[in-house]
Amino acid sequence: MRAIRCHRLDGPDGLALENVTAPAPAEGELTVDVEAAALNFADTLMTRGTYQEKPPLPFTPGLELAGRVRAIGSGVHGFAAGQRVLAVVDHGAFAEVARVRAADAIPLPEAMPAEVAAGFPIAYGTAHGGLEWRARLQPGETLLVNGAAGGVGLTAVEVGRAMGARVIATARGAERLALARAHGAEVTIDTGQADLREAVQAATAGRGVDVVFDPVGGALGEASLRCLAWEGRYLVIGLAAGLPTLKANHLLVKNVSAVGFYWGSYRRHAPDRVQASFEMLFGWWQSGKLRPHVSAVYPLEHVQAALAELEARRSTGKVVLRMS
Repeated sequence: MRAIRCHRLDGPDGLALENVTAPAPAEGELTVDVEAAALNFADTLMTRGTYQEKPPLPFTPGLELAGRVRAIGSGVHGFAAGQRVLAVVDHGAFAEVARVRAADAIPLPEAMPAEVAAGFPIAYGTAHGGLEWRARLQPGETLLVNGAAGGVGLTAVEVGRAMGARVIATARGAERLALARAHGAEVTIDTGQADLREAVQAATAGRGVDVVFDPVGGALGEASLRCLAWEGRYLVIGLAAGLPTLKANHLLVKNVSAVGFYWGSYRRHAPDRVQASFEMLFGWWQSGKLRPHVSAVYPLEHVQAALAELEARRSTGKVVLRMS
């Protein structure tokens, strides 16, 4: 099979397309004929050795995929050869065949295209799990989503609307703000032009927002914390712009809370909750409440260009690799 291999930790330049032996499933695993694999910002970190998980060299990057079950390992039940699945893996998705823990494979609706399915699990799983399990978002509340044109931010706009919230979205530039509005944001704020706190106060009649969904961090995260209403919740999703400074007195005065959310840990600690979340998300997709946005599809051999697009933050929604 063909696979992308990382031989040195210097980003896309350390990757090569190689012919390698296709893996066989171990106990509790499946192998999947990969149709498409999605890129994540974590892939850029992993190929530079700065991600929290550091597989030994050489390794195949890639965290999420869609395809058909190729072979089934011992002890696995509930799957059949040829069945369509999506899956999240620790690494190894950028290949024509991937090993997948059976617990991490989700049966996939036949109607969902492979390019859409490949980029579905991490972004939508993070948005739904973070807003439902950690932020406890309620119908009628106001949700502020930072980085709302990015992969996970755009899904949070859609999921927030599906959960009954009023959504305020932040991004830079008219094109990205228009994309957020097209996916359900009621109010948009250009963080390159406007003072965030003033804009949020104007949009909420001075009350503030109930929940902040923040994959950005940095100075924007610090400003977002001050946009919370009484008993608001600041949800830490990512730190793309660096670590924000969260002052304890800001938490104290309005009884607000700051909570972290790493969706990947639920694969090990609460797999049943993850499965139930996808049942809900697939239902929303089938009803048209979710409209996944794939901004670019590259062939497997163009992985360097695809990762460079992601690393430079030129993409919106998801970027996907398609196997031939």
